[in-house]
Amino acid sequence: MNTGTAAQRRRDGDTVAGVIRQWQSVHPGLDTGPMEIIGRVNRCAALLQQAEDAPLRRAGLSRAEFDLLGALRRTGDELTPGELARETFSSGAAVTKRVKQLQERELVERRADTRDRRVARVRLTDAGRALVDGILPEQLAYERAVLAGLDEDGHEELTGLLSGLLLQLEGRLGGL
Repeated sequence: MNTGTAAQRRRDGDTVAGVIRQWQSVHPGLDTGPMEIIGRVNRCAALLQQAEDAPLRRAGLSRAEFDLLGALRRTGDELTPGELARETFSSGAAVTKRVKQLQERELVERRADTRDRRVARVRLTDAGRALVDGILPEQLAYERAVLAGLDEDGHEELTGLLSGLLLQLEGRLGGL
């Protein structure tokens, strides 16, 4: 009895496979190919969000707040709220809210631009820099553990496939 490849057996057993089988029973012949990919990407994203990144949670940070702090740290510069929105793929309103919360925790400072007082500049405080530098190795170890089921070849293959998809979507949907 041929039970298919290991990859096929995994696909047949995940949550999205059940949804696809249901749609195919309602609409036989319907091409569910896009759902097989997008559904799985969305399901993975939802599960990763549910996990809420344990190291970040222990530090009292959301992923979005850590992304904002990380953007300031990795660019090594002061950024405007608009630049932070672009760096973190967030709306301006969301960035404004996060900056305010992080400012109250004394992790970032906000100041008016010297040339144009209407423009704000945001930078890490020493406490913010120490928090990012302290938590990043722990967060990466956590993420490594989440991906522990992938061998090196699987990791490289998934990275390449996701990168290709992201480049395609950014090119096609980025302007929308």
